[in-house]
Amino acid sequence: MMNETIINVRHLFAGYNNNAIMEDLNFDIQSGEVFVILGGSGCGKSTVLKHMIGLVPPVSGQILIHGEDMVTARGQERNRLLAGIGVAFQNGALFGSMTVLENIMLPLIEFTDLPREAIEAIARVKLDLVDMGHALYLLPDELSGGMKKRAAIARAMALDPAILFLDEPSAGLDPLTSAELDRLILELAGSLKITFVIVTHELDSILAISDRVIMLGKEEKGIIAQGDPKKLKVDPSNPYVYNFFNRNP
Repeated sequence: MMNETIINVRHLFAGYNNNAIMEDLNFDIQSGEVFVILGGSGCGKSTVLKHMIGLVPPVSGQILIHGEDMVTARGQERNRLLAGIGVAFQNGALFGSMTVLENIMLPLIEFTDLPREAIEAIARVKLDLVDMGHALYLLPDELSGGMKKRAAIARAMALDPAILFLDEPSAGLDPLTSAELDRLILELAGSLKITFVIVTHELDSILAISDRVIMLGKEEKGIIAQGDPKKLKVDPSNPYVYNFFNRNP
């Protein structure tokens, strides 16, 4: 149940080298919801994601996770905040020389003092959660696109984060595989109460999985629409947003 704010973005100027792509962004994400950041190509949605996961510092602003600012956190405080989030990148970013099981074990080896037997047991559980228990000893090159995405999600869940960030999870997948991944995301959100923050432009997935969305506008350098995507799809008040959701040229 969504009953508390888990992420607050305040006055965020997103960009690089003091060049803002997005200006003065303000939005909240509730615990347990599937929240989608969307927009046209080049609008800055991936840049916003990189700021939210601490990969790139923003021009200015705050990104509060459980009330603590990711932007200003340093040292142990920053490591603790990062340990509470998981990230699955668009291409999976699996290590090609390691098996699927070894890839999922890696965060546990690096960030815990658990014995190897416990680490392997936890990794196996995570892979079972994403229906990848049959692929423990395969290398990434032996996986299909959908399997790579699932393995990446399993690795992102290795440390039991409260928040999972997914960058274009359906990119490059056929419609059936994409629908299966959507089903997995909903199952994980429902059963594990994980908060998902997803960057995507795949309309079918957006309508299938998201509780709420924000839509970024390249020209406006800000949020041009937000709310329930099913309502945005039938709301003609903003022609650009309406055409985007209905694939009108």
